[in-house]
Amino acid sequence: MSPVAGTIQTYEVMREVSPYGYFLDAEGQDVLLHYSELTREIKPGDLVEVFIFYDTEDRLAATMKKPYLTLGEMAKLVVADVHPRLGCFLEMGLGRQLLLPIRELPEMKELHPQVGDSVFVIMEHDKQGRLRAKLAGEQELSQHAFRAPGSWLNQWFKATVYRPLQMGTFVIVDGGVVGLGVIGMIHSSERIRLLRLGEEIDVRVSHIREDGRVNLSMAQRKEVGRDIDSERILAYLRERPSGAMPYSDATPPDIIKQRFGISKSAFKRALGKLMKEGLVTQKESWTYLAKEEQEGQE
Repeated sequence: MSPVAGTIQTYEVMREVSPYGYFLDAEGQDVLLHYSELTREIKPGDLVEVFIFYDTEDRLAATMKKPYLTLGEMAKLVVADVHPRLGCFLEMGLGRQLLLPIRELPEMKELHPQVGDSVFVIMEHDKQGRLRAKLAGEQELSQHAFRAPGSWLNQWFKATVYRPLQMGTFVIVDGGVVGLGVIGMIHSSERIRLLRLGEEIDVRVSHIREDGRVNLSMAQRKEVGRDIDSERILAYLRERPSGAMPYSDATPPDIIKQRFGISKSAFKRALGKLMKEGLVTQKESWTYLAKEEQEGQE
């Protein structure tokens, strides 16, 4: 039986062949353990625990270094490089990368991971038996996820995107030392832009579902967000000539989003607060600093 790439095995060191390394008896087959793959001194007759992989010439080889995952296991790996035709190359703890094929990535290139992003993957074989990665889906992730505690409501956390869609983005909310994390979704109305696979973002838990999963938002709670947004609008007006801006309740949502990075409803809430406090006024499609506010700026 031939050694299986992606597995950790214990084999006997048969002989040393300079300048290459040591050959192991891998179930009757010679497998090279190169000098560069040693983590300690060994000699013929020793039993060594090694990880089996294919080298650059598609030959079975061994390393004493420990990978972040083995065949069939799931791990969160960092994107080390991106190839426009092949896919993403992931760090796996061996000084070499694991390929996540292009067909595993979203159709929209804007949603592809970037170097430094992290993706949840499972190690598998391709048709030739070589190692590659495939994206972990909800079925695999749910086996390692836990239920969100009630104390998480309205708290902020780090989260990693595992499935980016137009209608919403599915993420794993970081569980810290507790474990993998909690499965959550950010509806398209609760995110400030499209989010790419593997991106790490800050999210707020807006609702904890009965199944322990969470609904998320990238925005502050309305009352908190309203104060922040109103301060931003006020600062913008103060920097404008004559303390006026061509934006009001009648401005289209996409223009509001582009200029202020908030939704039309959030913009209207912030303006309403400023008008109630007598700090701004509106006339037709323009918003103005109140006269008293302008005089205070002079």
